[in-house]
Amino acid sequence: METATIPRRTIEEFAAQLCAQGCAAGTVQASRRQAAFAAWLGAAALDGAAARAWKRRLQQSGLRPATVNAKLAALNRLLRFLGRGDCCQALLRVQRRAFRDPARELTRAEYRRLCAAAACRPRLALALETLCAAGLRASELAFVTVEAARRGRADVALKGKVRTIFLPRSRCRKLLRYAAGRGIAAGPVFRSRSGAPLSRKRIWAEMKSLCPAAQVRPGKVFPHNLRHLFAFSFYAACRDVVRLADVLGHASIETTRIYLCTSGAEHARQIERLGLVQP
Repeated sequence: METATIPRRTIEEFAAQLCAQGCAAGTVQASRRQAAFAAWLGAAALDGAAARAWKRRLQQSGLRPATVNAKLAALNRLLRFLGRGDCCQALLRVQRRAFRDPARELTRAEYRRLCAAAACRPRLALALETLCAAGLRASELAFVTVEAARRGRADVALKGKVRTIFLPRSRCRKLLRYAAGRGIAAGPVFRSRSGAPLSRKRIWAEMKSLCPAAQVRPGKVFPHNLRHLFAFSFYAACRDVVRLADVLGHASIETTRIYLCTSGAEHARQIERLGLVQP
């Protein structure tokens, strides 16, 4: 007989509801990780005191504030699902960072080295280029289909909204050549041996495997960093943050601004170019 206050089946029902609502794969995965909270809670009462104690536990665990907030946001979604919105916890107040951590900033040169290292692995090489050239999330790669390559655009339906992503002609030609060479006549271009779309976890692992050959620090190599590189390059070309927000599918320009943070070294170079300090 199950005595847990939040049974495992409840966590799965919560995850299933998020899937049905069209939430991103990362959001669904985060919901399943609430099993850790359920295990910690055990058979104890689910109330505000318990939720506050879990928040303190997260804060004292050495996690970055942004990570703590992500876990709290997932917990709050679960609490609302359970009808206990009164137990939701406020997120930590984190001042927006003015600069990106240079240890995590992927440069154009490093991106090119990753592509060169992937040259002998056609699927991975093409996936890298497609993610970066279109500013896609890893979960959105499944929407790059043979049909989309023929039309020159992909319709991405995630997070309860649909946005259209235009694919460059040169990219479409490469996608169609790749698909034809592997007998893929319809559906997702990037798929596993079983025919299922490549998972975010698989893309992440394959990208990490390129680090030694490309001589790029593993901390810089993950799918979302290609989206950051696209955003920075797009803004450098057009200087239109509103247009960039539309392309990335952001509801708030404040979210887009996070993608445009430069490193401290770049900021210092910009200050030097102002010419306000006498040599």
